[in-house]
Amino acid sequence: MDLVFGLLWFLTVFLEDIYCQGVYAPPTVRIVHSGHACNIEEERYTERVYTIREGETLELTCLVTGHPRPQIRWTKTAGSASDRFQDSSVFNETLRIAKIQRHQGGRYYCKAENGLGSPAIKSIRVDVYYLDDPIVTVHQSIGEAKEQFYYERTVFLRCVANSNPPVRYSWRRGREVLSQGSDKGVEIYEPFFTQQGETKILKLKNLRPQDYANYSCIASVRNVCGIPDKNILFRLTNKTASPTIKLLVEDPIVVNPGQTVTLVCITSGGEPTPTLAWVRNSEPLPEKSVLNGGTLTLPAITSEEAGVYSCVANNNVGNPAKKSTTIIIRALKKGRFWITPDPYHNDDNIQIGREVKISCQVEATPPEELMFSWLKNGRALRSSERMVITQTDPDVSPGTTNLDIIDLKFTDFGTYTCMASLKGGGIPEISIDVNISSTTVPPNLTVPRGKSPLVTQEGDTVELQCLVSGKPKPIILWSRADKEAPMPDGNMQSESYDGVLRIVNVSREMTGSYRCQTSQYNGFNVKPREAVVELIVQYPPTVEPVFTEIRQGISRTFSMNCRVLRAHPHKVLKYEWRLGNRVLSTGLVDSRDETEYNVRSLNREGYGEYTCDISNEAGAGRCSFLVTGKAYAPEFYYDTYSPLWQNRPRVYAFKLQWTQMNPNAVDRIMAYRLGIRQTGQQRWWEQEIPIEGVIQKGELITYNLTELIKPEAYEVRLTPITRFGEGDPTIRIVKYSAPINPHLREFHCSFEEEPICMFTQEKGDDFDWTRHSAATRDTKYTPNTGPSSDRSGSKQGFYMYIETSRPRLEGEKARLLSPTFNVAPKSPYGATNSAYCFSFYYHMYGKHIGTLNAYLRQKGQAASDSPIWTLSGNQGDRWRQAKVNIHPTSSFQMVLEGIRGPGIEGDIAIDDVTIEEGECGDPPPNNLRNLAPPSATHIWQLCVTLLLALFGLRR
Repeated sequence: MDLVFGLLWFLTVFLEDIYCQGVYAPPTVRIVHSGHACNIEEERYTERVYTIREGETLELTCLVTGHPRPQIRWTKTAGSASDRFQDSSVFNETLRIAKIQRHQGGRYYCKAENGLGSPAIKSIRVDVYYLDDPIVTVHQSIGEAKEQFYYERTVFLRCVANSNPPVRYSWRRGREVLSQGSDKGVEIYEPFFTQQGETKILKLKNLRPQDYANYSCIASVRNVCGIPDKNILFRLTNKTASPTIKLLVEDPIVVNPGQTVTLVCITSGGEPTPTLAWVRNSEPLPEKSVLNGGTLTLPAITSEEAGVYSCVANNNVGNPAKKSTTIIIRALKKGRFWITPDPYHNDDNIQIGREVKISCQVEATPPEELMFSWLKNGRALRSSERMVITQTDPDVSPGTTNLDIIDLKFTDFGTYTCMASLKGGGIPEISIDVNISSTTVPPNLTVPRGKSPLVTQEGDTVELQCLVSGKPKPIILWSRADKEAPMPDGNMQSESYDGVLRIVNVSREMTGSYRCQTSQYNGFNVKPREAVVELIVQYPPTVEPVFTEIRQGISRTFSMNCRVLRAHPHKVLKYEWRLGNRVLSTGLVDSRDETEYNVRSLNREGYGEYTCDISNEAGAGRCSFLVTGKAYAPEFYYDTYSPLWQNRPRVYAFKLQWTQMNPNAVDRIMAYRLGIRQTGQQRWWEQEIPIEGVIQKGELITYNLTELIKPEAYEVRLTPITRFGEGDPTIRIVKYSAPINPHLREFHCSFEEEPICMFTQEKGDDFDWTRHSAATRDTKYTPNTGPSSDRSGSKQGFYMYIETSRPRLEGEKARLLSPTFNVAPKSPYGATNSAYCFSFYYHMYGKHIGTLNAYLRQKGQAASDSPIWTLSGNQGDRWRQAKVNIHPTSSFQMVLEGIRGPGIEGDIAIDDVTIEEGECGDPPPNNLRNLAPPSATHIWQLCVTLLLALFGLRR
């Protein structure tokens, strides 16, 4: 008995695996185009190139198959740096770019993935065509020939236009077409090759009177993409000359902030009349600037608007003329001082009888206008033998003045003031006071007690402090002492006038050593004093998972685990598990830095949000687990070919198919709530679809939607229901599409539905093919003939056959026509070079079997009398597969023709008709994995047969 159950278990798992593989499928992808393509062509290595004119609309659609429904992502490479699409992705089937620009050309990739196998990726190269207006530039040369006493005056006319594809040029003088050799005084040559293609240069040698004329350059891309030719006219006269200009301004221009500056530029020569433009360094002009011809006005100028301004004149003759002027904005800023004790004595103090120097520095613009003066106790101070005032050479130490006091006396104590001003005036003076007295001493630097190490918590505001003594107190410079890293403000050093470094919203990365150091500024110019402050930033534990959803059914056992990634301090970490507000467990985190909570038998009260807080002195990190009995969302099946069919003239029906994601994760699904509403409407119509038994993983569930109104689209919502309640819903759109001219990708028909995949009966034949299954077909009139099941072995499965019983006569024909398939042109001439594999299964059993023929019928071509495949006579009581390669060059149909034999035992059947792109492969091996998904009845029959065979019994 154990053997029987073991065998049953093996068969169940084995057949379930077969069944799942029949429904779940890795993604496939194909890119199709619409919009304004000029051409679609296949290049080497099956590269697809989509050509489009600039300004048109690009539309690329990613057609995918696979179950679950693959996620689609469009990406792009080979774009320019300015192409923002490079940095993003489009997550839908259709990529649409309105008014496409040249920089948006490149390779576009469509990637589809659904978690099964490798992602499917297809690409297409988009080539954007354009032609800009051509530009003619003229260059003259006057050169003296060696050992000759005459001048040769030569003119070059160069024509350039940006384009894709490369441009071609032609020249005309008046109405005369110029070509190489047509005129001895004219040469046409191509000395340069650019990314835009050739550059045509017209050389006029030793100018003659007839050379003064109108010249036209015609740029052409040969009407590619419907882009017309473009031309430009240039008039060459004996006055043609390159531009010259004059600037009616000084150089440089020195002004105060807030003044209005006017720059005037005029043309002094040039034919044709040059155009004038102003530029600023390599930057755009200030926004508030006013440009009127050659006059540029800058109102209320600021220091940020200083720089070199250039007037450029261009008339495409010779080189553009350019003249520049520099605008300098007066400014005084950043006044500083320092005191230098006598350098000849190894002492940092200032003492009576020795020398002391006071230095004062200011940043001035322009530096040559800077003036200094000194005061002592408010009175002007002049340079003397003991009081030596010097202004350092600006090239050595710009903007610095020194006051040397030689043989310091008690009467020299007092307040010295350094005054800085600009000669031009209009800028406030800067004054700096320096006090020299017996209490003037060099600085000393210490860290207050208890301020190092400094412990704080992440997110707080912290103040690092160094106490500085001495008079005067210098500026304190803060920097990182433990590593080469910027300070919190982004600079390598931060200045502080009170010795305090304030850090707002401190983070864990700021932990470390900080150096405070005296600067020479506003203090003594002596060896710097320094100290170090240690900063320790505590932060709460970082844990994972932050959030996890756990789906479980009643009475299940499961565990939840919360792990610590990092924390400071890390010595003692406490945990607390809760369900809602109820405490479940507390304790200390173990040495593995994790804690686990087990649920042994889940009940209804056990559903909800579980939290685990792991804490230290700085706070807590939280893991959250949402335990729910909600069923996962259904996954709609999109790969059924033509799930839509005609029901009645004004309505249509749709075969809705889906599988259940992880059906065994929670309690058994008892029903689905089906909601349907017309797109754009508010009201949902709902009903329940009961489910008998347990849904297996990969089981394909079908429900027919009927009475859908043409041509409306509908929103369909499917929600699984368990004992817990409603699960996650899934929504899809059902659209009506007239069943004509399907675009051929992959066609498969097993005749399971009444519409029979848009196959039709030919009206001019003798009788029709019949759709039947072995379970419903009455074979009493035709014994020993016809199939006993469909191709998959199911008696419930359907197939098509010809009934040869009376009144059929020998030689009568029944023709079944496939839908018409459109084949996309793959070359600019409309021809195709693709092969397709046409295959079907046939059953020809009986002593009166006639003939089965297959024909290829193409649009615009006469019907062929010769079949592409034919077979006659009894082939045995089994299904066999036929495969044949076809090479259609236009829209086509397949015709399956059955011809009655000499008697009634001549039924011919067909099933599983397939058309796939590409050459036919080898016939599949005859094993279970190549069968279609078996029905539940078939699985049971197979199980019983195997069990009886195992015990030597017969049915």
